[in-house]
Amino acid sequence: MFRVLLLHKDFPGQFRPLALSLLADPRVEVRGLGQREEWLLPGLTPQLYRDMPAVAAGTHPYLLSAADHVIRGQCALRDAVGMAQQGYRPDLIIGHCGFGDTLYLKDLWPDVPLVGYFEFYYHSRGADVGFDPLFPVTLDDLARVRTLNVVNLLGLEAADLGVCPTEWQRSLHPVAFRDRLQVMHEGIDTDLACPGPVPALALPDGTVLTQGDEVVTYVARDLEPYRGFHVFMRALPEILRRRPRARVVVAGGDGVSYGPPPAGGGSWREHLLAEVGPALESSRVHFLGPVDHGRFLDLMRLSSAHVYLTYPFVLSWSMLEAMACGALLVASDTPPVAEVVRDGVNGLLFPFFDTGMLASRVVEALDRGPALAPLRQRARETVRARFDARTQAVPAWRQALARFGCPAPAGI
Repeated sequence: MFRVLLLHKDFPGQFRPLALSLLADPRVEVRGLGQREEWLLPGLTPQLYRDMPAVAAGTHPYLLSAADHVIRGQCALRDAVGMAQQGYRPDLIIGHCGFGDTLYLKDLWPDVPLVGYFEFYYHSRGADVGFDPLFPVTLDDLARVRTLNVVNLLGLEAADLGVCPTEWQRSLHPVAFRDRLQVMHEGIDTDLACPGPVPALALPDGTVLTQGDEVVTYVARDLEPYRGFHVFMRALPEILRRRPRARVVVAGGDGVSYGPPPAGGGSWREHLLAEVGPALESSRVHFLGPVDHGRFLDLMRLSSAHVYLTYPFVLSWSMLEAMACGALLVASDTPPVAEVVRDGVNGLLFPFFDTGMLASRVVEALDRGPALAPLRQRARETVRARFDARTQAVPAWRQALARFGCPAPAGI
């Protein structure tokens, strides 16, 4: 029996498709460690870190993130030691190296191969930091951002193989380590995220939308500048003016996943509504709050034009799932997006900060809907060919793991 130890702060995180494949293989035994369980996996209950301490008061501001990751790494090590004392020794360790979980496992099991997931290497210039003039960057910010890579660098040094989900994300890592970094996306379930009939959507105000309506959608985990919410909101008055029948459906929370909250408190939604609200026909803009995965997919099937923006940062699963559903994508021409979307081929692109171009591209999508049906089809074909979990991502992962002795399914 080949033993795999899987670690992720939000278990199983990006490893869900891979974990399901490993769990279905009778030759493989999978155990999990993490801080919390994000997805339930049949046949696997992860061991969750107990009594994880908080970062000590007075910790240097540059080190707050690193200290949190060190504490998490200590918790993972403590639990792994307990497993070892009961006779457990993995044949392979797979973990996300950005949150500290894998930091010290090589000290316990130095001869066990470690495959690390490297999601993002921070840069003070040329990526997310300093991209948006809304947030001027100070020298203090640059020093803090440089320090964020402490855990990444320790992870790169320890990993026998590193995995990045996209070429652009790999390119951010230091040249000295790139030869051990392989591009493998975790995969999208395109059998679940697929075109299909959509039930009527009842909105909070009682409005009912069907596939015959003009529906502009915007979805993010949290409505914040990192995902271009401010740009989207500033384009809305012009979109609504030029398309009097359009309805805008916005889904996402009022928290902040990335970047700072607005000055003065409150949420970015409240802040942007205060800015552009007087120019909006607010009865046609509907905020749903956070939605579950099934409702998100229905929104993508219902959407006449789906708007996706991101800083030069990690690429969202939601963009790929929207494409897999056959949504007509109107997206920012930023590096993680441009690696997947070609303007006029499988989506429509616009410069991130150009609200006028965003409005024009949405209007174009609504005006030329039937003529742009091939873009929807090619969007799905792109995701099926490059990111499908069952046929592309998981086979690539299993083939990569085979070099460390992990049994490969037949045909790989």
